[in-house]
Amino acid sequence: MHQLSATNRSMRFSNRGMTLEKDINATNTFYRDRNKAVIHKKPTPVQIVNVHYPKRSAAVITEGYFKQPSTTDYNGLYRGRHIDFEAKETKNKTRFPLANIHEHQIKHMKSITDHGGICFLIIRFSAHDETYYLPTESFFPFWDKQFNGGKKSIRYETVKDKGYLIPFHFQARVDYLSIIDQLYF
Repeated sequence: MHQLSATNRSMRFSNRGMTLEKDINATNTFYRDRNKAVIHKKPTPVQIVNVHYPKRSAAVITEGYFKQPSTTDYNGLYRGRHIDFEAKETKNKTRFPLANIHEHQIKHMKSITDHGGICFLIIRFSAHDETYYLPTESFFPFWDKQFNGGKKSIRYETVKDKGYLIPFHFQARVDYLSIIDQLYF
């Protein structure tokens, strides 16, 4: 695991009862409230096909489908740079399955990286109560190797080695900007 500084050591809070997405959303709200960054969860475009109106004031969507494949989960701006990332949580103790990521997401992430954006994955190993920032530059070789006889997953130990442990804080629960600050600024 990369250590960026002594102050970057993880504070462990077992059984926080929060999902990764909720933690990131709370973090992004904290960043926006303090005018530190503008990063949002991207909505998935859905085509509504059928709606049931049991009452005039209440509508229930009964049928819909995804208009197009989604790209990544989050994007925005930080210190004048485009930020784009995918967040994944796994219960697996020993590996991160590459099947959790889709080809269209990889194409999008490669495009962001090629155009100078800061692109990464946030991976939480819930069994270890650890969350990692994994730069796409470290992730892409594993993705590409799986099509040439390579493994279909990344070992937990490899994510620890190639990634950066994200510190947990009460307000910025998944403080990924602290890592971006040290890697890019």
